[in-house]
Amino acid sequence: MQTSPAAPRQAARPSGPETPAPAGSPPAGSAPVGSAPVGPAPVGPTPQKTGRRFGLVTATALVMGNIIGGGIFMIPAAVAPFGTVSLLAFAVLTVGAIALALVFGQLARRSPRTGGPYVYAREAFGDFAGFLSAWSYWITTWVSNAALAVAAVGYLDVLLPLHHSIPLEITAALAFQWLPALANLAGTRYIGAVQLVSTVLKFIPLLLVSVGGLFFFDPKNLGPFDATGQGWAGGMSAAAAILLFSYLGVESAAMSAGKVRDPERNVGRASVLGTTGAAVVYLLGTIAVFGTVAHQQLVRSTAPFSDAVDAMFGGTWGGTVIAVAALVSMTGALNGWTLLSAQAPYAAAKDGLFPAAFGKERRGVPTFGVLVSVALASALTVLNFASGAKGAFNMLVLVTTFTATVPYLLSTAAQLYWLVRGAGEKVDRGRLVRDAVLGLGAFGFSLWLLAGAGYAAVYQGVLFLFAGILVYVWMAGRRRG
Repeated sequence: MQTSPAAPRQAARPSGPETPAPAGSPPAGSAPVGSAPVGPAPVGPTPQKTGRRFGLVTATALVMGNIIGGGIFMIPAAVAPFGTVSLLAFAVLTVGAIALALVFGQLARRSPRTGGPYVYAREAFGDFAGFLSAWSYWITTWVSNAALAVAAVGYLDVLLPLHHSIPLEITAALAFQWLPALANLAGTRYIGAVQLVSTVLKFIPLLLVSVGGLFFFDPKNLGPFDATGQGWAGGMSAAAAILLFSYLGVESAAMSAGKVRDPERNVGRASVLGTTGAAVVYLLGTIAVFGTVAHQQLVRSTAPFSDAVDAMFGGTWGGTVIAVAALVSMTGALNGWTLLSAQAPYAAAKDGLFPAAFGKERRGVPTFGVLVSVALASALTVLNFASGAKGAFNMLVLVTTFTATVPYLLSTAAQLYWLVRGAGEKVDRGRLVRDAVLGLGAFGFSLWLLAGAGYAAVYQGVLFLFAGILVYVWMAGRRRG
């Protein structure tokens, strides 16, 4: 899930992913049922006494809303240079993303606690792996929120010209961050409501283009299958490197399993339904735009969905419609990712791996984690606008692709660990082969995500990730001392 600063009508990376917090965990000081001890016994979040839990519909909306942020509005133009082979890349990636969603569902059935990937990594490999998962995921959330806010300002400029005024741009970007934060601080009831409404509103125009565009489909607009001339395999891999980031967010329901009703069943269902729904919107939307906008025009487009609406109905009002849809989409993504920014630190704080303040709740929400995350995102946003440090900002955005993949790799590795170990309480022996295939597929998909980030992002990401070792040393030393 990645987002990058965008000019007017340019979309940010698909975000992928929202969700809430704890409940239904083991008593303090006890290990989760069926887990093998690895160092100190996990201290699970205590059952939630205030705030509502999310049902299947809201949890699914969280997954879809986090996966589909703003990048959907630029994907067709981004992959058009590779030809229609990019549609094949979409299909392959969808299979990998659904495999990852199924693995998260299996892991959540065993450990239905808030923290998702952090919980799975810690139970399988111990405190340090759990900390790295929580730390890397936390970095991903607040840096991505800053990037989403910057991209949202670009879309706002289409509707309400800001005339490149730095103070106005900073004010607008901070408003995009703090309004969702206030909705989070108001409690889980408002988080779920905002997420559900924003998801529905943004899908109305997307479905209009995706389904309506099929009636205006003209095969002559498609262009060549392999537009690069490097062979279908090379073209598919190149397109996949861009599309890979579109599916970040499949872990959203697992991350907030403690806030989902009947998480053993609903986390897996929401993960698969949300990922599949997002894939359908992505694929239909891309096909519709490919078939309504001439290939040569699409390659140069900065607003492909707007061009598609203009081609379908005439006029130039498409840009306004898409700008509104993009703002709604990004607001929903910011709402969900703001909550997720507090989930991994919350779970880690309950186990003594993050400062204790991150583990305190109000109205069912880890308020300190929300405030710290939005403050860091705000500082990064101001730095972007005030200093013009767009190169550094763009690199940080790419780094989040790496940091988001670390929890995926650790989670799928945890699934494979339990399968190889053959722990009876962790493994359904009747489905061993199926689960092994899913686990290997999800692990391969995660590696593909990592490779798609690029050498520079991986290099910078490792430095960013390992900087957290100082925090781990401090917390571990205090706890054991």
